[in-house]
Amino acid sequence: MKRFQQLAWPYIVWAVMMLVLPMALIALYSVMNQGNSIISFSFTLEHYAKFFTDPDFLLILWRSILIAVKTTVLCLLLGYPIAYYIARSTEKVQNILILCITLPMWINMLVRTYAWIGLLSNGGIFQKILGFFGLGNVELLYTEGAVLLGMVYNFLPFMILQIQTSLSKMDYSLIEASADLGASPAQTFRRITLPLSMPGVINGITLVFLPAVSSFFIPKLLGGGQYFLIGNMIENQFITVGEWNFGSAVSMIMAIIMMLLMMAVRKVEQHNQGGKGV
Repeated sequence: MKRFQQLAWPYIVWAVMMLVLPMALIALYSVMNQGNSIISFSFTLEHYAKFFTDPDFLLILWRSILIAVKTTVLCLLLGYPIAYYIARSTEKVQNILILCITLPMWINMLVRTYAWIGLLSNGGIFQKILGFFGLGNVELLYTEGAVLLGMVYNFLPFMILQIQTSLSKMDYSLIEASADLGASPAQTFRRITLPLSMPGVINGITLVFLPAVSSFFIPKLLGGGQYFLIGNMIENQFITVGEWNFGSAVSMIMAIIMMLLMMAVRKVEQHNQGGKGV
């Protein structure tokens, strides 16, 4: 056993160098004054105070959480029926459908988002369809709807695959027994299918919400810079403004929010595994 434990050391070293050290530097920069060096360290919380006392920054945070919630809800509403259909199909059909869902993910997310610019811009296919119905003047690109569409498109597969995995592990004899006992399809879904699929639902919500709340290039490309989210704000502080200290503080705030959300999700998952969900 000790011999196999030694195989984990390369991963531990890699994790420390690529994950722990960068986060430690960001945390250090977030409590340093502008222009300080690590050698002459001066502790301050003014960057955190600046974020929480400025209503514009809080508005951006609220807008980011709201768009992430909308994305998660839409992915759940669209993804659950698709995942259920895939799980109830034959093994051969399941493999084909899963391939169809994962195939676009083989292309870089940035490239896929760029493709939506051509589809939604003036002269694009969606604009032509609206023009056929006399709605050619409706602006599709650089709107909240375009940002939401791009996020749902990019993150929907994560929701589908997680729910499909849970549904595939479900014992479908329970559904047959429920029907034999006189339960309606709605009752069967509420009492059996939904509780047994909750681990996949929770994992799907986590995998969709966390990247959606911190996404920066989707709102930048499809929002045209007019729909500013917290990810764009962090990018702007590091690259454009050059205020690494304040950008690090905002990054740490988002990291703490994400960790709290993951802890809450974990609590819900433990509650369901305790047998109260069925």
